[in-house]
Amino acid sequence: MQKYDAIVIGAGHAGSEAAMALARMNCRTLLLTLKAEKIGWMSCNPAIGGVGKAQLVREIDALGGVMGRAADICAIQFRMLNASKGPAVQSLRAQIDMYRYNQYMRQLLKAQEGLTIKEAEAKKLIIEADAIKGLVTEKDEEIFADCLVLCPGTFLDGLIHVGLKHHSAGRINEPASVALADNLKELGFELMRFKTGTCPRIDKNSIDYSRLKIQEGDSCPVPFSFSTGKITAPQLPCYITYTNKHTHKIIRDNLDKSPLYTGIIKATGVRYCPSIEDKIVKFSDKDRHQIFLEPEGQDTQRVYPNGLSTSLPEEAQLEMIHSIAGLEEARVMTFGYGIEHSVVMPTQLYPTLETKRIKNLFFAGQINGTTGYEEAAAQGLVAGMNAALRLKGKDPLILERTNSYIGVLIDDLTTKGTFEPYRMFTSRVEYRLILRQDNADIRLRKIGFKVGLVSQEEYRKTEEKMRAIAAGIDFLKKTRIKPDARLNSRLAELNSSPITRSVTLEELLKRPQISIEELKKAGYIDMPEFALPQVEIEVKYAGFIARQYKDVERFNNLEKIKIPQGLNYASISGLSREIKEKLNKFKPINLGQASRISGVTPAALSLIMVYLKKINNG
Repeated sequence: MQKYDAIVIGAGHAGSEAAMALARMNCRTLLLTLKAEKIGWMSCNPAIGGVGKAQLVREIDALGGVMGRAADICAIQFRMLNASKGPAVQSLRAQIDMYRYNQYMRQLLKAQEGLTIKEAEAKKLIIEADAIKGLVTEKDEEIFADCLVLCPGTFLDGLIHVGLKHHSAGRINEPASVALADNLKELGFELMRFKTGTCPRIDKNSIDYSRLKIQEGDSCPVPFSFSTGKITAPQLPCYITYTNKHTHKIIRDNLDKSPLYTGIIKATGVRYCPSIEDKIVKFSDKDRHQIFLEPEGQDTQRVYPNGLSTSLPEEAQLEMIHSIAGLEEARVMTFGYGIEHSVVMPTQLYPTLETKRIKNLFFAGQINGTTGYEEAAAQGLVAGMNAALRLKGKDPLILERTNSYIGVLIDDLTTKGTFEPYRMFTSRVEYRLILRQDNADIRLRKIGFKVGLVSQEEYRKTEEKMRAIAAGIDFLKKTRIKPDARLNSRLAELNSSPITRSVTLEELLKRPQISIEELKKAGYIDMPEFALPQVEIEVKYAGFIARQYKDVERFNNLEKIKIPQGLNYASISGLSREIKEKLNKFKPINLGQASRISGVTPAALSLIMVYLKKINNG
């Protein structure tokens, strides 16, 4: 009999993080995948990070996950987005050598002690007494485990569309997982259909770069991982072009052959990453749309035209591409396609990502209705950590909206659900000024250290950073400088008013024209380089940060009021039947989560609070 502590199904970004977390937390883990050579494969765009997503990657790294380090090693261009805006919305994005990333992840997982990789298809879960016991493969082989993390990506009853033709597949030239989708329905899970898509790939040697605008990366790239030193790998440029009126006419003329506009695809697509057909129809007033030509790696001819996601027929795709400046003679290496796949309504999960229906069964990634590598990896890490904690008999890890983007992501999914593919944005996060990408290690490193995914040495560095920041802020508060001609002359050059009395360095730094680098160059401060960004942010935004912490305190008051699992809401007089039904269905773990369920009113919360006090005192 084959027996493991845990099984992870699927080796994409969610499955890779889940499997690594379990094995590194000393659980004998089996990673089941259809193709071991595709571990960590980037199915769509060759990039990691972006607005809202960079924060997820930094948090994954702070907790001890692997995506940030892998991205740093395999990146071919770094850019800090929103660099001219406030720190709450600044987000790192990197172009990735997707082939090197795949190779790195394969080698990392194969070398991990306690992790076994097996090529097989899971067709059925083994359930006993409403708890997971293992799975059955397509060859009727039974494999047993006490916990299972399911991360099937787009493979769950996947259906690929190109024009009016479609076929079953989980990814191009890879089979879908149909039997497992049927099994989940049999087990009583509520499934939905979502749609995503990808772009055609173009031969770089067939592009006329003289007609394109070049986009270089940052000259001093900032890494994703808090463990990475300086980025030294050679960087590649991207290029920008645009669609035009002729391109749009070609697309409109072929809408009768588009599965999106002929009713063949009935699934819900990604609102914030629409196909080019969607853009032309929904934004008909626009004369052009931007296309980023992104290299897929250092040693490949393949270029990804980001912005041209499509499921039009191949001949229409070719005509469309040839109408775009710089792509008139472009050779298509792979055509774009749309893909429908099954997902579960994520309100069927606890915030640990364990299913409410079956004990010790966890879901992570696109099965929960998300889109994007970063969202998947974040869920995979949390699901893997919680599966390991369950196996060890320890308390679960529940990240909060107040301490992480990952907490917001999971709370949104498990409390509100989603009826379209969910992607992370800074706008979804109420406390984004204190949940920045630069301080993810300060917020979450301790958690990673406690569960065993962050080393003593890495945690020591974080503690050193925290001490340096505190000492730096204290120094600025206490150190005063007197007015002199040299200082006032420099202030005038910076369009800042002169000082007429002694001021603290903190007061000076609060001025919008004065940066901490300016104080350092003037010789006023001497503190570690790694502490400078946080010291500056903490000083300049002190009032706003203090206000957000007060908001967090009010929010946490509701989160602290725990709701016992199995609470009989029918016994709480005054609640409407609708609210009782919703509470019984969603099974909130605390009053804060209950407050975010659609339709649960403040009056209902008051009734629940009174009832909880009564039974706690009774």
